Amino acid sequence: MAIADKLVLQRQRHLKWLAFDKLELALMIVCGVLCFGFSLSVTCDIVTREIGRPWLWLQEVTSTLFIYAIFIGAAVATRRNDHLYLTAISEAMHGTPRLIVEIIIRIVVLGVAFGLIWFGYINYLRGFGSFRLPSGTPIASLYAAIPLSGVLIGLFTIEQLVNGIRNGFDHPEPPEEDPAIPVIDTNARIGA
Repeated sequence: MAIADKLVLQRQRHLKWLAFDKLELALMIVCGVLCFGFSLSVTCDIVTREIGRPWLWLQEVTSTLFIYAIFIGAAVATRRNDHLYLTAISEAMHGTPRLIVEIIIRIVVLGVAFGLIWFGYINYLRGFGSFRLPSGTPIASLYAAIPLSGVLIGLFTIEQLVNGIRNGFDHPEPPEEDPAIPVIDTNARIGA
């Protein structure tokens, strides 16, 4: 690994809080399990319907896994600057204009997080009046993912704001290495 690559990795580690690194890893694992479970439940739903013995509860499982994967994935993507982040605007700037735009973007994302928390919690409470069929589970079990996602997005955005104001928002990308392409000898003889 080149010295420049080590410096880039060192700076990237410095920009994130270590406790949130573990949380991010745990959430990524949860997202992977949720996506796998979603795919498996859809497959089982299709197979059981095709053989004429449908498991009706699979649709509830599928929708629950899908919703939780979406909202937890949005939180993880926020931590990685892959979602709810307008990179094209801010990466074209440097210095004070970039700092201002980055702060404004994160304030907007904090507003979105607050909306998810506030309105998600209201929906969660109202969800105890509606039930999912055939299990009879309150629909609030689905709505719980919304404020949870809002809290996580808010935490990760505050982390980015604090680190960005302290250390700057410029994130140097590691240099891309050109892969060595082997030369193919096209003059090889057949049956020599």
